[in-house]
Amino acid sequence: MPAMLGLAPLAAFLVAALVAGLLLLPAARRFALDAPNERSLHEHPVPRTGGIAIAAGVGTACLLGHAFPASIVLIAAALAVVSLADDVMGLPTLLRLLLHLAAAAAVVAFELQVPALAAILLALAIAWTTNAYNFMDGSDGMAAGMAVVGFGAYSVAAQLAGAVPLSTLCASVAAAAAAFLPFNWHPARLFMGDAGSVPLGFLAGALGVAGWSDGIWPLWFPVLVFAPFLGDATLTLARRLWRRERVWQAHREHYYQRLVRLGFGHQRTALLEYAAMAMCAAIALAALGQTAVVQALAIVWAGVALLGAAVWVDYRCKAQR
Repeated sequence: MPAMLGLAPLAAFLVAALVAGLLLLPAARRFALDAPNERSLHEHPVPRTGGIAIAAGVGTACLLGHAFPASIVLIAAALAVVSLADDVMGLPTLLRLLLHLAAAAAVVAFELQVPALAAILLALAIAWTTNAYNFMDGSDGMAAGMAVVGFGAYSVAAQLAGAVPLSTLCASVAAAAAAFLPFNWHPARLFMGDAGSVPLGFLAGALGVAGWSDGIWPLWFPVLVFAPFLGDATLTLARRLWRRERVWQAHREHYYQRLVRLGFGHQRTALLEYAAMAMCAAIALAALGQTAVVQALAIVWAGVALLGAAVWVDYRCKAQR
């Protein structure tokens, strides 16, 4: 078992890279093209099938390391299949949302033993993380690079707690995302699509909650690790709700999208987001095992830094008009 678990991340990387390369062959690259529109940040049609490569890599790792949380992995696989169908032919927004809620509820039912109110709140949190990750997959290199940092931090924390299966699963997700990243780096040749972003968001939320339930980390840890993603998506949703916009429609108002349009471009924006994610992950890892006061100060410091960055983007956008 230990040898298999050690091989899992390497297998995830190699298989994801191989499948991503195959998806760029002429016969495959015409499948599920993402045509640019007025809300897009790309200028030419790009295949949105990269999630298949990430799923193949993680799936291979799971076959090698069969001590992984089976229910969460199976639910993520089901979401990948449904999301691929959405990439290919489109599914109604309400149906997608109901499926995401059902997946989150299933995790809570299978993995947790908490009071009813806590179960509802945790299910909503997992569903929101699932959708937030999908919302944040709109610029080259963004979602894949953040997955490397976020799931890498999960893996380190789980390893420190002696939770080897969870650590290996998270390392395998990070490895598969890292293999996909060169194909998604600007100018992207391949998008991950919903088949990649939805399962990644689901795993970020579900594994974060599962780790808390198993006593591996406190509940604030996964929130802080993925704070740049969750903060951007949440603030953007709140701003659009305040302006009474149709929040279910695609748009270009996320903070990372506005950075691209401010002139930072895809590459610099991705690097800035990686830096913010790495900062939050490092703070979260350093605060583990510290006193409640130190943990609270770490959370507040990171929150103030991210909020300050959001205010700066708002100011620059207003000044540019």
